[in-house]
Amino acid sequence: MFRKRNLVLESLRRFDLSNVETLGEALCSRIVGTPSKPALFCTNVQPARLSWEASSQVILKKKLETALKDHRVDDAWDVFKDFKRLYGFPNSAIMNRFVTVLSYSSDSAWLRKADDMTRLALKQNSGLLNGDALTKLSLSLARAQMPESSCTILRTVLEKGYVLTSDVLRLVVMHMVKTEVGTCLASNYLVQVCDRFLDLNVSKRNSRTGKVMKPDTVLFNLVLGSCVRFGLSLKGQELIELMAKVDVIADADSIVIMSCIYEMNGMRDELKKFKEHVVGQVPSRLLCHYRKLFDNLLSLEFKFDDIGSAGGLVLDICKSKDLLSVQNLGFDSEKPRVLSVGSHHIKSGLKIQISPKLLQTDSSLGVDIEATFFSYSNSKLGITNKALAKLVYGYKKRDNLPELSKLLFSAGRSNLCADVIDACVGIGWLEAAHDILDDTDSAGHPMELATYRKVLSGYYKSKMLRNAEVLLKQMTKAGLVTDPSNEIMVLPETEEKDSENTELRALLVQEINAGEQMKVPRMIYELNSSLYYFCKAKMEGDAVLTYRKIQKMKIPPTRQSFWILIDMYSSLGMYREITVVWGDIKRNMASRNLEVTQDLLEKLVVNFLRGGYFERVMEVINYMKDKDMYSDLTMYKNEYLKLHKNLYRTLKASDAVTEAQAQRVEHVKAFRKLVGIV
Repeated sequence: MFRKRNLVLESLRRFDLSNVETLGEALCSRIVGTPSKPALFCTNVQPARLSWEASSQVILKKKLETALKDHRVDDAWDVFKDFKRLYGFPNSAIMNRFVTVLSYSSDSAWLRKADDMTRLALKQNSGLLNGDALTKLSLSLARAQMPESSCTILRTVLEKGYVLTSDVLRLVVMHMVKTEVGTCLASNYLVQVCDRFLDLNVSKRNSRTGKVMKPDTVLFNLVLGSCVRFGLSLKGQELIELMAKVDVIADADSIVIMSCIYEMNGMRDELKKFKEHVVGQVPSRLLCHYRKLFDNLLSLEFKFDDIGSAGGLVLDICKSKDLLSVQNLGFDSEKPRVLSVGSHHIKSGLKIQISPKLLQTDSSLGVDIEATFFSYSNSKLGITNKALAKLVYGYKKRDNLPELSKLLFSAGRSNLCADVIDACVGIGWLEAAHDILDDTDSAGHPMELATYRKVLSGYYKSKMLRNAEVLLKQMTKAGLVTDPSNEIMVLPETEEKDSENTELRALLVQEINAGEQMKVPRMIYELNSSLYYFCKAKMEGDAVLTYRKIQKMKIPPTRQSFWILIDMYSSLGMYREITVVWGDIKRNMASRNLEVTQDLLEKLVVNFLRGGYFERVMEVINYMKDKDMYSDLTMYKNEYLKLHKNLYRTLKASDAVTEAQAQRVEHVKAFRKLVGIV
């Protein structure tokens, strides 16, 4: 019976029902002509309401198009579910329209549905959605702080060869890098884009890779800035090197952000190269912008414990003047300069183009540009109390106060000297304060009477009467005092005035305490610099000797030490040696001498995947999971498919020849399950 009914319905569908009303009348008249039979086909339903004029597929499609046109998302979704259950996905035009409409929603629930629908659609038919719809969805997901979904679509767009405009890509990345997870994904995506761009340049015949838009300066600045903000300095270093490889010009923002990364990684030599192209080379109005660069360089001078270089830098900066004429302020006319990345002695080393005077009109640095050590006022740079405290402590520790006195007078004249003497008196460094008084007097720049009185008051309060007597004689000889006995009577008034620069005194106390609690040995920065040079020069033997020297001296290696080694071994394809480095990392973590970061562990995972060390892969990933660190599983999956697509795909652990092979099969299976490879 059902079969007959279906045959009748099918024949009705095939019949030309353009005039439904006529058909209804014909049916009714035939039935009416037979009085003995009830009018089965005559009902109260109007002929116009019969839906036989088209198939249900056409009807559902029309309903879906209408709902989308009217932006009735709820109705569209209900109709879409019915359509998909009966006929699969609609055609490309409707799907692109549907994804676009859902992208306009501010409701994260709808965006998640759009994401799920898009993934499934692309899995069943990779050509169903176009680049425009995917890009809009990616932007909406990024804006809604769903970076994983957004990045997945960006990667899909890249694989399909769709070319995103720079403006759109900047917008997506700008929203992604607001979080640490988004920063990890954005940096990995940028690496992927650069690798694809470089592959295209190497082989133009490789049509599989499609077209790729070259990343621009602003895009690099966005990602590099977020690496600084979230402490991913090792990933930032990788991006700087990629910037050099793809010939992207570094502007003023880039230079400042890169200086932050170099400071975090202890790369003083790289920072000095920037300084040579900035001091005395850029307009004075840009000096304020570069304060962070000078800050980072001075910070490294202090970390390297090179107080002489720190003082020299302060003098260079404070004395710097605008050497450019007013006519030479055209940004576009400046020819980019070329700097080496790593030592300039390495012939095969990377080169990066910089343009220190180029500053984007819509510049957004993306990092904290507040300077710690340098101030800016009246178009001039000066030093802050923080820098002053570090300098005073450094010179005092080396018993080199004459050099400090020269520096103080050259950088800030008598006012700076007076502040330092006052702070020294406040913390009990009376003899140091007296020495600075003597130095300024010998240089022909005697201090004012009030400053002498503060030192004298300090002597009397500390019961250092002999020193006070000597100072009184100096004051009398200099003509500052005519009646020494009367001077002693004035001292209580001096004490009441107290110090005007209490901040400097407090910061100096902090420096004294910090110096006694130094955690990172300063020698490690010098050794890391040597290690970096040898690794970039592919001088494996010298690099290993330097690393062993670090171990022999019982100096705990830093994250930078291990990153440099891993990078060298990776470039040489020596993945087994990286497993040894991982062992050293674990020992240092166990002894609490090392705190690892997400970017260091991620680099280990990628290299272990390349080397086929799946037990190590799972070990590192599980450690990251235990520490609540983000793992970019999509990147790991792509790396695996690129190198080990069919590895142990059909082999079972029971089929393994040896126990080691059986274990490896299990580790590979565990990894495939983790990243979603069926």
